[in-house]
Order: sequence, then structure tokens, then C-alpha cells
Amino acid sequence: MTSLRRLGALIVGLTFVLDQALKLWLLFGLRLAEEGPFQLASFLEIVLAWNRGISYGLFQQSTDIGRWALVVLSIVAAIWLWRWMWRSDDRLTVVSLALIIGGALGNGLDRMVYGAVVDFVHVHVGSFSWYIFNIADAAIVFGVLGLLWESLRPGAGRSKAA
Repeated sequence: MTSLRRLGALIVGLTFVLDQALKLWLLFGLRLAEEGPFQLASFLEIVLAWNRGISYGLFQQSTDIGRWALVVLSIVAAIWLWRWMWRSDDRLTVVSLALIIGGALGNGLDRMVYGAVVDFVHVHVGSFSWYIFNIADAAIVFGVLGLLWESLRPGAGRSKAA
């Protein structure tokens, strides 16, 4: 296995494990559902939100068919992105795809186990309130930003793409 492939697999694993470990600790260690939200800073609060949709709460699903459709979509996307990552010889592309894959798998597991994604980070300043997210969501966003940045570099990441 090449060093880029190992790096990609490591980032996928770390992203997934960190996301799931933090969610488990908040749900069952700190008992966030029972104990309620708490402030970390004047602009940062830990709250429990069950997201039955995708990013930004879009496409909310209230049925098992919708839930499992999102699970299947997460798995199919992760497989497709993994193939792309495995074939890439560009470090930024590999890291970006690995973050997206790890996040998709973390949120996909939430949907399988809980029927919804566990979101908990709430950023707010004054009356401005950002959406509530988790580690997987942040990894996906940073991965997408990395791919966008990579696409702006002349000639970068063009070889062996999916």
C-alpha cells in the first residue's frame, strides 16, 4: 500500500473514530439528553440535536424508507469516493476525500443506530446562530473545501480521477 493510500485510510479511520467516540461520550458519558446543553464559551454551546436530514437539515426524513435511503446513499457515496481516493496521487485530494468519507461513514452509522444524526456543536454570536453540527459534518466541510481549493490549482489532481 502506498504512503498516500495509508494516509487516506488513516484519516478515514481517525475521522470516523473521533466522531463516534465524541458522540458516545456526550450521549452516554455526559448524558447530554438528560442533563441538557452547556456553554463552552460565550459563542459556543454543546446541545443535542437529532438531524433526520442531511447538511443544514435539508431533506428531513420522517419515515424508515427515507432513513434507510440516506444510509444507502452514504454508503454508496463513501465507496465511490474511496475509489477516487485510492486512485489519486495528489495529497490534498486524498486528504480531502478521506475527510469526506470518514464523515459520511460517521453520520451514516448514526442513522443506522439512532435513526438520525447526532449533532451537538452550536456556534452563535449575538443574535446570529450557526447551524448545529458534529465532527463528521466539519470533516465533510473541510474535505469539500480542500477539493474546491485543489480544483483551482492548475493541473493538480487531474490524474486517475474517478
